[in-house]
Parts: sequence; C-alpha cells; structure tokens
Amino acid sequence: MHIKYVFKTAVASLKYNKSRSILTILGIVIGVTAIILVVSLGKGAEGLILDQIQSYGSGIVEVAPGRKPEGLTDIMNISLDSLKERDLKALRNPNNVRGVDVVMPVVMRTMVISYEGDIFRPTVIGATPDFDKIFSIYPDRGMIFSESDVAGRRSVVVIGSEIEEEFFSRTEALGKKISIKGRPFRVIGVLKESGQMTFFNPDKMIVVPYTTAQKYLLGIDHFHAIEIKAESEKMVPMIAHDITLTLRELHGIDNPDKDDFYVSTQDEAMDMVGSITGILTALLVSMAAISLVVGGVGIMNIMLVSVTERTREIGLRKALGATKKNIQKQFLLESVILTGTGGIVGILVGLGLSVLIFIILGQVLSMGWKFAFSIPAALIGIGVSMLVGLVFGIYPAKKAAEKSPIEALRYE
Repeated sequence: MHIKYVFKTAVASLKYNKSRSILTILGIVIGVTAIILVVSLGKGAEGLILDQIQSYGSGIVEVAPGRKPEGLTDIMNISLDSLKERDLKALRNPNNVRGVDVVMPVVMRTMVISYEGDIFRPTVIGATPDFDKIFSIYPDRGMIFSESDVAGRRSVVVIGSEIEEEFFSRTEALGKKISIKGRPFRVIGVLKESGQMTFFNPDKMIVVPYTTAQKYLLGIDHFHAIEIKAESEKMVPMIAHDITLTLRELHGIDNPDKDDFYVSTQDEAMDMVGSITGILTALLVSMAAISLVVGGVGIMNIMLVSVTERTREIGLRKALGATKKNIQKQFLLESVILTGTGGIVGILVGLGLSVLIFIILGQVLSMGWKFAFSIPAALIGIGVSMLVGLVFGIYPAKKAAEKSPIEALRYE
C-alpha cells in the first residue's frame, strides 16, 4: 500500500474522532508550550540583566573582599574586612595600576531614615563624587557632594526620586534635613528617576560620602567593594591583572588559593549570568518535558482503545489484502500526526504567550524586556513531540498489526 494512501487513511481516521484527537494531544500541547515559554522567558531575562550590567558603564572592574565564592562553604570563609584605606590608596597609584580613570570605594546597608515623622527604609550607599561615572546615575536637581565633603565627613546626602516623593511631595527637598540613625543629613541633590535595575533601585536609595557612612552610620573602617573604571575597555584585562598583583603584594599573599579578595569584570559577570540563566532554563525545560512523557502515555492509552474499537475495520482491511506492515504504518502515522500537530499548536500557543508577556513587561511595565523566540527550541519541540508519538505509538500499532483477520471480522 502506498504511503500516501496510508497517510490519507490515518488523517481520515483522526478527523472521524475530532474530540478525542484534540483531548489526546492536550498533554503534548502543554508540554511544548511550556518549553517554548520557558526558553523565551530565560532569554528575555538574560537580555534584561545583561543590558543593565552594560548600562553601568563600560570598562568597570570590581574588587570585593574575601575569596571568590564557589559554593556555600566558601561563603562562610570570606573575610569581609579585607579591603581598607591602604588598598584604596594603592589602587589609585598609577605606578601600581595602569589605565585607570576612576577608583571608588563603596559601603552600603539598608537603613531607616525619617523626616518629620515619616519613615522610609532605603539602601544607603557610601561613595565618592564619582559614583555617577560608575553607576551612570545622575542628579535631576541639585548636585553631588564634593571631595571636600568626603574629606570633612560632612553630613550631606543625595536622595532617590521615590524618597523625594515620600518625604517632600508638597515642598522642595533641596536644603531640607533628613535623619539617619538620629543624625541630620542635608539634602543637596535628587537623582533622576531610573526605575528598577537588576541589583538595586536608584529611586529608593540615598548616597552619602563614604567617610561619613563609615564613621557615623556603620562604624567600620573597611569597604564592601572598590569599583574601578578603566580609561578604555581594552585596558580592563591589564587593570584586573595589576589589581591582583598589587593587592597580593600589599596583603603578603604568595599563594593565589589564599587570596582574601577577588576581582571581577563586566565580561565575567555577563558570562556568569549567561551560565546561570542557561542552567536554570535547562532545568525548567527538563521539568516541562515531563509533560511530554505524560502526553505520550496518554496517546498510547488512547491508541490502544482505538485499536480495540476498530477491530472489525482492521479485519476488513486485512481481508482486502492489507499486510501487517500496512496496518502498523497507519497506526504509527496516526500517533505521529497527533503528536506533531500537538507540537505545532504548542509552539503557536507558546509564541502567543511570549508576545503577551513581552507586551506586559516591556511596554506596559517599561522593564526593558526584549522579545525572544528560539527557532531551535521550536524545531526541537516539534521533533521531540513527533518522536514521542513514534515511541509511544509502536506498541498499539504492533497490537493492531498482529490481530487475526478472521477473529477481527467476528468481533462485535
């Protein structure tokens, strides 16, 4: 029997039981939709995070205290006070680190601030006047504090737009004093509205001189990080190397395994983000693929029922000359057509949901979300769904092909 005729017969049989066919492929549709949606969301989230990392400015190198965490056990061993003023001075020395534009220490902590009885809990950042160059965050009104403010440990503050709205919605913020840990700070600037970034929200933070934060707010003499901006992106690898050599010499470290600091670049951060999102996406896809297996079991069950219901049809076709191979091909094709159709429908539904999420997150919520649709994932979805149909259709097809034509014709 020609394969074209077998195909037409299989399609006609599926059309005859439309409701059952639709319900049969539902598990495949859900599985493929989940895979397309997870891959799309993973790529969209990765793009959003990478864009925000790049938005900090090109050529940023970060030095953090403690050795680079590689697991939960390392987190317990990090030395949080290993970066101090002497390290800052050494890194600012052009004889030690070449090609540097800005070196800025950072201290931070979430704190309660108040103004005339109103309370807010922002992230307090202690930095230098160069924080706008590092984080690409600029004042909307007023100004950034000066180097003399840092040297004099003055109590001045630049606030985010949400803090201004919370405290000064009916009055001018500049010149007013807010209280942090019972100490009055004069507002000298208001940051431009930026919205949520990957790691922090500038609208909900305040910036003070790092010396003031260390002495009056945190009571520490170390830094939580040192941010360094290169003169050009090409110099980043050289700067990272110079930083490592300088701090090892300053800390008396001759064994890299005993480093009490670690240096990271934007490229490393982006690679790490790509690896993390890739692993999470693969994990979620594997979980979504379970529904394909469940759908395959459902298809096998329905096909076995179909074989029983069509016993007389099988006997009649065999009496008219159909071979075992013809019967087996028909039932296998029916199974593959079912799952292939489910795969195509799942891709279309997944694409529609991905577009909907893009519209909601990117356009309505203004999150900078990028639409992402993976053609390889779609092709894999169709291929896997058809493979599921083939694998789970073999047993029912074999059962149908092995039926005796005489007994099949007698079946009531």
